[in-house]
Amino acid sequence: MPGKTLSAWVSEGTKPEVLYWVGCAASFDDRAQRVARAFTKLLDKAGVTWGILGTEESCTGDPAKRAGNDFLFQMLALQNIQTLNAYEVKTIVATCPHCFNTLRNEYPQLGGNYEVWHHSQYLLHLIQTGRLQVDGAISPDGVVVYHDPCYLGRGNGEYEAPREILRRAGAQLREAPRSKDFALCCGAGGAQMFKEPEPGHKDINIERTEELLALKPDRIAVACPFCMTMITDGTKHAGVHGKVPVQDIAEYLAQRLGLI
Repeated sequence: MPGKTLSAWVSEGTKPEVLYWVGCAASFDDRAQRVARAFTKLLDKAGVTWGILGTEESCTGDPAKRAGNDFLFQMLALQNIQTLNAYEVKTIVATCPHCFNTLRNEYPQLGGNYEVWHHSQYLLHLIQTGRLQVDGAISPDGVVVYHDPCYLGRGNGEYEAPREILRRAGAQLREAPRSKDFALCCGAGGAQMFKEPEPGHKDINIERTEELLALKPDRIAVACPFCMTMITDGTKHAGVHGKVPVQDIAEYLAQRLGLI
């Protein structure tokens, strides 16, 4: 059953299995919206009932907190927690590691206690429980290099779920020299997404993209909208935009299953 707002679910007297936390990126950025559509098609394929907050969802407050404005963070967080608790939300899935990290690790301190999944973890869970049929249905694909998001990897210790999804989807994985615990940031973390480049210094996303492209991949896989923007800009700088696609793991899996 396609997803709908929690208010619509409540009006029908039912509840979905999970709340999909859309996040600011997928709400306003065209590229991130394509990731959201791919992810929800996978949820539908697996028969998962899901809901969103719609206009009731506000920013988690992550950028404000990283930029040092804890007062604004708490205002946003408390507003979201009040909404989530009013709907008696138990399980949340987020396609953004920044949202995932904030909801999972920082909201409990303010009274927001939920089971929170990153979409890579949840998709792997659906595969492992047999709800999303992948094994044996996909032929081998080309070389894929996966870039670890800081807030998913070092921040929350999740390295294997995205890689396992890519492997099951037929990817020939190659590891970057700096990966997992030692992965290089895309350059957007800590509110750096909104900082102007510093003259005389190579931007972090350029260095990271060059490192990934040196492995001669057919495509680069990411699992974060911030990483998507930064690495895509890096491929544009390198003159390979369109030749070496940058895809979220949900897009890659959905494409390999013929859903997009």
